[in-house]
Amino acid sequence: MAMPESLMRLARRLTASPIVALLIALALMAAALALAIQNDRYGKAERLRQASVQAQILASSLAAPLAFNDDGATREYLNAFRNDATIQAAAAYDPQGHLVAGFAQPGTVLPTVGRLTAPTLQGPDLIVTAPVAQNDTRIGSVYLRFSIESGLRRALRYLGIALIVILASLLVALLGAAYASLSHSHAQLKNEIDSRQKAEAALRQAQKMEAMGQLTGGVAHDFNNLLMVASSGLELLERTSDPAKRERLKTGIRQAVDRGAKLTQQLLTFARRSPLNPEVIDLADRLHGMDTLLDRSLRENVAIRFDLAPDLWPVEVDASQLEVAVLNMALNARDAMPEGGTITITARNERRAEGGDRVLLAIADTGVGIAEDKIAKIFEPFFTTKGVGQGTGLGLSQVYGFVQSSGGEIEVTSQPGQGTVMCVLLPRTTKRPPAVAAPTAARRTEGRRRALLVEDDEAVATMVGGMLDELGFDHHHVASADKALECLEGEAEVELVLSDMVMPGAMSGLDLVRAIARRWPRLPVVLMTGYSAAAASAAAEGVRLLLKPYRIEDLAAEIDAASGKR
Repeated sequence: MAMPESLMRLARRLTASPIVALLIALALMAAALALAIQNDRYGKAERLRQASVQAQILASSLAAPLAFNDDGATREYLNAFRNDATIQAAAAYDPQGHLVAGFAQPGTVLPTVGRLTAPTLQGPDLIVTAPVAQNDTRIGSVYLRFSIESGLRRALRYLGIALIVILASLLVALLGAAYASLSHSHAQLKNEIDSRQKAEAALRQAQKMEAMGQLTGGVAHDFNNLLMVASSGLELLERTSDPAKRERLKTGIRQAVDRGAKLTQQLLTFARRSPLNPEVIDLADRLHGMDTLLDRSLRENVAIRFDLAPDLWPVEVDASQLEVAVLNMALNARDAMPEGGTITITARNERRAEGGDRVLLAIADTGVGIAEDKIAKIFEPFFTTKGVGQGTGLGLSQVYGFVQSSGGEIEVTSQPGQGTVMCVLLPRTTKRPPAVAAPTAARRTEGRRRALLVEDDEAVATMVGGMLDELGFDHHHVASADKALECLEGEAEVELVLSDMVMPGAMSGLDLVRAIARRWPRLPVVLMTGYSAAAASAAAEGVRLLLKPYRIEDLAAEIDAASGKR
């Protein structure tokens, strides 16, 4: 950019006048100092804003772990901040201010009691706190301590800038050109930053939509299959009177419902809203119990073979998540054999001198294999080689998460064209599996009792009402908590309230429980929900809760427990 003629004339005049040049240099130095002070003020404000945002993000991430008292997950989130050199300390506290988890860099001490305070400066450090809330209820707090640039260092930097300005000012002849060049560079840099921010925002949105497309497409595909099993099974039930065939159809429909519930459980586990429930199990019994589900999940040209040692040690894992993991590995093996093949499920004991004894569970296929450069990526969430709608990329991620949460290991060996073997090593437990009791049928209560059913979904209300009828309850149905209170005001015969958790209107199911506890403290109440975030609030208040979908036996057990409690 050419220097304007007026600036060139000014430069020539200033060159002939050292006094004027010195005055301008002093003026520029003062302007530079003022600008430095202003930039310092803006920099502090921006750092405070960024620190507050980081604290809020951490508080949001820790809501579920603190609600479920999951100290391990809390430490995992906090440890993610260790690599940030500006963070000197990070901690999480419970509602009473007791330390749950945290860390501090050398020379820094964590407060022993957590208190919510306004952002404060302590020497070179900035301290920020934030509340952790779940459904407007404070369940803890977070503490972050950031190191910021010292005043001496800023002063030295500004002094250097001032010296540079003075030296530049002495070159009066080049003043105009330098200013013009600086203005042009600043504008160009600003345009480039704006363009980059827009490009990054577009990329994040594209990645978000791609992940959403993968997730919804794959999950919709799985649920459509389950709905097909249930729908066709019901249609065939209406067309056949053969008791054996009807029993097989009912078994298939029940397995489809259970599989749908497990898929929902899997998604909630990915979202870290559903905790694992470990129990001691006989691995062989669990695997044999999955043969029907596996047969229905595989194609006709895929055979499945079991090779299970007769004396397998027991393991302590979440049985539901184990079955989902086995199913995910089997489905992955099926998809690797488009022309058909054999899946072999092997289980045996492995004695180890170090690390403790393990039970090996291996699933081998005769498929196309996995390229070496992709083996390290197969457990990443959303990684898939399938097209959109053909898989979520969450299956093997669930397997990896299950194995890690169970204290195990997973190994993959594969050769392109020769198949793949996935080996899961689970720790042996010295505990024994509980004795399997014969299933208890839901018992009908003696005499008819009266229940109030609060459910806004008519289809669900019809099915639950049928269950209540089978359990010996006459029931009245309303669709909101407000209507339920009106009914209780005029109905003295109600002996049980069964309510959904999330409903339209100002009151939730939990609000209804609180209102009933104040006015009718001896009236039993059972909540039901399919929304896991609501379950944390109910659990925190000790409310009886049924997770959808549930069986009539589960409903009978909760009713008995609630009636006994009251």
